[in-house]
Amino acid sequence: MNVDISTLTIFIVLFAIFAFLGFYGARWRRGDLSRLDEWGLGGRRLGILLVWFLMGADLYTAYTFIAVPELAFKSGALAYFAVFYVGLTFPIALLTMPRLWTVSRNRGYVTAADFVKDRFNSRSLAIAVALVGAVAEIPYIALQIFGMQAVLIVMLIGLGFPPTRLTLDLSLLIAFIVLAAFTITSGLRGAALTGVFKDILIWITVLATIIAVPLSIGGFSTAFHTVKPIPYSYLPPSALSAFWTLAVGSALALYLYPHAINGSLSAEDKKKLKYGTSLLPIYGIGLALLALFGILVFAIKPAYTLSAKYGGITSVPALLAYSMPSWFNGIAFLGIFIGGLVPAAIMAIGSANLLVRNVVKEFYNLTPRGEATLAKWISTAFKFLALAFIFVVPLSYAIGLQLLGGIIILQTLPPVFLGLFTNKLEGRSLLAGLIGGVVSGVVLTAYVNHFGVITTTSYPTPIGGIYIALIALAINLVISGIGTAIAMAMGWKPKEVIKTEELVRTIEEK
Repeated sequence: MNVDISTLTIFIVLFAIFAFLGFYGARWRRGDLSRLDEWGLGGRRLGILLVWFLMGADLYTAYTFIAVPELAFKSGALAYFAVFYVGLTFPIALLTMPRLWTVSRNRGYVTAADFVKDRFNSRSLAIAVALVGAVAEIPYIALQIFGMQAVLIVMLIGLGFPPTRLTLDLSLLIAFIVLAAFTITSGLRGAALTGVFKDILIWITVLATIIAVPLSIGGFSTAFHTVKPIPYSYLPPSALSAFWTLAVGSALALYLYPHAINGSLSAEDKKKLKYGTSLLPIYGIGLALLALFGILVFAIKPAYTLSAKYGGITSVPALLAYSMPSWFNGIAFLGIFIGGLVPAAIMAIGSANLLVRNVVKEFYNLTPRGEATLAKWISTAFKFLALAFIFVVPLSYAIGLQLLGGIIILQTLPPVFLGLFTNKLEGRSLLAGLIGGVVSGVVLTAYVNHFGVITTTSYPTPIGGIYIALIALAINLVISGIGTAIAMAMGWKPKEVIKTEELVRTIEEK
């Protein structure tokens, strides 16, 4: 295995640079970090490349780097649902995020729930959107830590140390203390700078590995010929409906997560947000290459053996450890490791913004400084809650809860996405629809998994499996539509609290 003291040295040196960038964020493009929009949105001053890197940091997480090749390793072509869904995501983002950015800029919104509250004149609906977003985010953060664990396991084995639970937990605890410290100090500025650093390392890793490994083994054909009988070149007909409904549902859900919205609202202007989002499909190309790592591992026998022993989650670090130089593995391992830390910071900031702005502040008066201070501490609590989650919850349960998080976050689509285009939906009906969607999604998921560990989110139907999130969303929309019709019949009329002009034009452009 090509892991030695040079690997560890480079890993530590690069981690020190990562930490420096995180703390330096407080001095970069100085702002009043005692204000929530400055701390949590970077003062809305990120340009095209920074928006691109920041959103890429959300997409190219440690878990993505580990889970997509793992799925290819276990199930073959099914892993390419991730590439399909990423391709669908960006048109949705271009359709919705510029409008949300514009109205947020005009009215000083920090979260999507701020917009929902005014749009539908409903504090209860805004609180519900905030709580659903925060709950869905916790297992998402936790899964990043599993990706980091996979790197630590392979690195410790290569250095001759047994990957004990104590060693892994202590390493993660130290990393999260550093992360929490610079997030409190620098907010989203620190996450943006470290996101650039992390993405550079990840791109170097992906491009170098996808060229070097096939050259060393005699081409991709060697890897494909050694693949076990998994359907890597086609999808079984029974999986088609589950494949495309999962891709569509995941694409609709991604930009409803607090961290994705937070990243979008941090753009300097609408045009830069559009350009930055337009460049994101480049990450989709990288994702397609990354999925091939799960196939290449079959051609490196020691890597395959290690992955079979410790689980597919170690397939990428094992592939690197047995095929790339030891010094390079220091770069690659650090890239994957901080690929968990950077998104965790952004996710925790997004969730803290929601809880402070749309839950706590609804019941207690907070000064701008008090608002920002509370958000900093809640973001810290979120990170360590996710870390504790990993310490006590088995991987299978964490993955299941993350799948459930994807189902419930999609239920915020009507008030957030549809709200950007119409105000002709009644607030209490949307709240009833949201509750109906969340409850039906949870119940259906529990039912198809026989009320045990969640292993599938596909509901069997006569036309094949359907992603439960879409079924729950249909129930959500029906309840919202019927409720709105009844309200209109009883005399309710939509109020134009937010003018259409405020959704499409910034104040400076008037």
